[in-house]
Amino acid sequence: MARKRSLVVDDSKSARVILSRMLEKYDIEVDMAESAEQAIEYLKHNRPDAIFMDHLMPGMDGLQAVQAIKGNPQTAMIPIMMYTSQEGELYVGQARALGAMGVLPKQVRPVDVSKVLYELHLLPDRRDMEEAALAPVELVGDDPVQRAPAAAVSAAPAVDWARRLESAVKDQTVDVRRFIVASLDSFASRIISDVRNSMPAPAVELPLPPVRAPRPVWPWALGIVAACVVAISFAASWLVARDDLAKSRAEVAGLTSANTELQRARLDLSATVKDLTAALTAASAGNAAAPGPPGGPATSTLALRVEPVPYGEIPFDRGRLDVLRDLLAKLQAQGFHGVVKITSLAGLFCLSGNAVDGFAPAGATLLAGKCDVVGNPFEEALSGQQRQSLAFANLISGVRQRTAGAITVAIESAGNVRPLAPYPARTESLTAGEWNRAAAANNRVEFAAEAASGQ
Repeated sequence: MARKRSLVVDDSKSARVILSRMLEKYDIEVDMAESAEQAIEYLKHNRPDAIFMDHLMPGMDGLQAVQAIKGNPQTAMIPIMMYTSQEGELYVGQARALGAMGVLPKQVRPVDVSKVLYELHLLPDRRDMEEAALAPVELVGDDPVQRAPAAAVSAAPAVDWARRLESAVKDQTVDVRRFIVASLDSFASRIISDVRNSMPAPAVELPLPPVRAPRPVWPWALGIVAACVVAISFAASWLVARDDLAKSRAEVAGLTSANTELQRARLDLSATVKDLTAALTAASAGNAAAPGPPGGPATSTLALRVEPVPYGEIPFDRGRLDVLRDLLAKLQAQGFHGVVKITSLAGLFCLSGNAVDGFAPAGATLLAGKCDVVGNPFEEALSGQQRQSLAFANLISGVRQRTAGAITVAIESAGNVRPLAPYPARTESLTAGEWNRAAAANNRVEFAAEAASGQ
């Protein structure tokens, strides 16, 4: 049997998700729309078995949408159930007058959903799915012979036994609930009758009634067991709903925390960019042509560029490779003769981790006094060859040949001297984010060109 399909229309995402999860537990496929206009557009190409419509939505509200759907001959036969927080007989009467079958509250219970699904004929009656218990019998001579059922015209399609078993269990559960409710009603009527019969007769001289045999105890025991089964069933449904609500709250809390961390990271990055820009401006203004030693050839050193290096990257690689390539091209075009000096300088970072698993910059909100290490173990662990990538080394080795010896490149590591950005004073309230902003500005590579004499 094909699965039933429903359409949930609500501008609240959480309300749509809660109702859809309840419907999916009854093996009902759920499509969702966040506005009445989107629902009407959906109905142009789809025919769900039922519609759950919210009332208050931006644009067209739920009652207007019901009137529009019922006014269209192609969609008028689709049953609609209002799914809203509105209450009162006046609202229910207005909704039914426009064509809705009823009102399902937002604070819905699983038992309410089950009842509504039976009203909308979205849950089949298990008795309709059972085969006939009696088989036709024919007489052959004087002996009855049971007639075999007609052979199937074609092979039956493959059956999803897991889904059929799940559906059968759900149907059986519904039948058990119906039986329990009917049994409780019957037991209640019998108990009332017993109480009435046990009341003392009026003071009138009447012949003594015959002595009644004591009633059996098993109906009472069976009633107590049935009540326990109903209570357990309701408790299980409540626990499932509570778990779903807890998961939803946990997801919302996680998203809120992630958004807060992203906002903090954005603010830290903006502050780092500002500090680095100010440091670069100060360095460019302080660098000027420097004369050579007395009596020696005249030389000049020009600070051309400063590039930041993120923690954990080797200095002479990635973006610094592109900077060096552009710088060499410009100097060669200008006819430069001399040495291009590339110097790496390390920043002292506030780090978390250990020597076995490695270190990483600490979280921005962590107090600086709780950092595991303040320094740059990654930079200190690199040897001379490990500080540059293969592409960087190949570019440097080919410079002299391409420029006929006019330009040479020299690289060096200066450690953590000459910080561009001053580190903040250590206080109890100092955070790792504030400290690492200065460290990121100081962890850099400087490019400078020193012209030979006569340049």
